[in-house]
Amino acid sequence: MQHSGRNFHLNKDIPEIDLIAACKKNDAAAQRVIYERLYSRMLAVCQRYTGNRETARDIVQDGFVVLFDKIGTYAGTGSFEGWARKIFVNMSLTYLRRNDALRYSEPIENSTARSVTSGLILENISADDILRCMEQMPYGFRTIFNMYAIEGYSHNEIAKLLDISESTSRSQYSRARSWLQNKLNDLK
Repeated sequence: MQHSGRNFHLNKDIPEIDLIAACKKNDAAAQRVIYERLYSRMLAVCQRYTGNRETARDIVQDGFVVLFDKIGTYAGTGSFEGWARKIFVNMSLTYLRRNDALRYSEPIENSTARSVTSGLILENISADDILRCMEQMPYGFRTIFNMYAIEGYSHNEIAKLLDISESTSRSQYSRARSWLQNKLNDLK
């Protein structure tokens, strides 16, 4: 199906595959539609990692430049949004590394890592409250928590991406869950 730039701008229901094909040809109107479809979700991803909306906006802008530059490498297998999400996660991790925010050490509070065997108790707690608590989480905890619990990376994948041991990833995730549970309990 052929679309002109004008049609892309007017028709937001164009199939993703057609938009991607047009983006591979540097069609600005198709790029705009992809941008509009993904912007808020990718902003949320970046903000979960950085904890700062303005920084997240900067990363998202840079991320879309990278996305459109690399869109030719998208093979069409798997979700396009999942492929794009990896770009934004990697951009966020690069930002955190450059700003020396990824430090994997003992928790800043004097708590010991306790095993959280049950799921996080989320009754009567709003999503906004959870996000606010996550924004206060130390960067190392937040990064691993996001990668494992939200993005679905395995501890092995996290270890390779962050150049840490798998056991460090596991322990930081456990500590992050404990930290978050304590913060959420304080809200009750």
